[in-house]
Amino acid sequence: MFENVTFAYSFVLYFLVLIPIMLIWYFRKHKRNSSDITFSSLKIFDNFSPSLRERLVHLPTILRAVGLALLLVALARPQTFSSGENVYTEGIDVAMLLDISGSMLAEDFKPNRLEAAKLVIDDFVEGRTSDKIGLVVFARESFTQCPLTIDYNVLRGLLTEIESGMIEDGTAIGTAIANGVNRLKDSEAKSKIIILLTDGVNNSGEIDPVTASQIAETFGIRIYTVGVGTQGQAPYPYQTPFGKRYQMVDVEIDEAILKQVAEITGGQYFRATDNKKLLEIYNEIDKLEKTRVEITSYRQAKELFYGWLGSGLLLLFIEIGLIQTYLRRLP
Repeated sequence: MFENVTFAYSFVLYFLVLIPIMLIWYFRKHKRNSSDITFSSLKIFDNFSPSLRERLVHLPTILRAVGLALLLVALARPQTFSSGENVYTEGIDVAMLLDISGSMLAEDFKPNRLEAAKLVIDDFVEGRTSDKIGLVVFARESFTQCPLTIDYNVLRGLLTEIESGMIEDGTAIGTAIANGVNRLKDSEAKSKIIILLTDGVNNSGEIDPVTASQIAETFGIRIYTVGVGTQGQAPYPYQTPFGKRYQMVDVEIDEAILKQVAEITGGQYFRATDNKKLLEIYNEIDKLEKTRVEITSYRQAKELFYGWLGSGLLLLFIEIGLIQTYLRRLP
């Protein structure tokens, strides 16, 4: 009955010793209260048969004792645990670096660069099963929107809250890389990568992209860089007293630096000129970074006290019912 069963509060089981003590006390007391009459012969009782009520006189006490014993077992919280198993699956640690500078509102992507990037990142996260993913945003400065996690619902929720203007405008690519490295440097994953998406040129921050990528390389972190923006010029919206208007702005992506960053760390540089190409890039990175790792599942506890609790309460209710009805003592 108790094979492979453990008790969360095993000390409670020591109170079970009180049950037989209670029964011994009860029967001794009952015996003392019985009449002690001497008969010369017992033949006169040969045809005497005790009634059912007399036969069941001790039943309420027995029901109470067994019911209390069952409640004590329930209080000790019996549990079983599913055994852990080794599962082989694909897994990596990923820091997603997303540019949220004002230029990401250009509408050469639909509805704009920033929203297109968020949709692709969301799709990338939705396809994960065991990867730990973090999210870093940057403009003139950089901060972690979500630390490494496998709680993808939380991550995707924080992703939807990102918007341009959260940080003072600018493009601090080097600072963003350093932030991503800080997220991954203590990771024990076999594969650690940064996916950096930007549409501009590094013009802010206290660390340059090349230096930051060299630091990443020392921690075994590979960086994939993604430049977003059409060729030539892109429509950029701005507000006027008469509503939204557009002006054509030059697309300026420092591809040389992005290629160098990727090369230093063993990654690759990609150029996305539309929504479809951006989606294809993230799918390609996904295929490049499949790494086999071993994961041991956590033990899952199954509570068993419900049956013991229900049985104990049932016996106590039956005892109360009997002593209030059929086995009620007459005055």
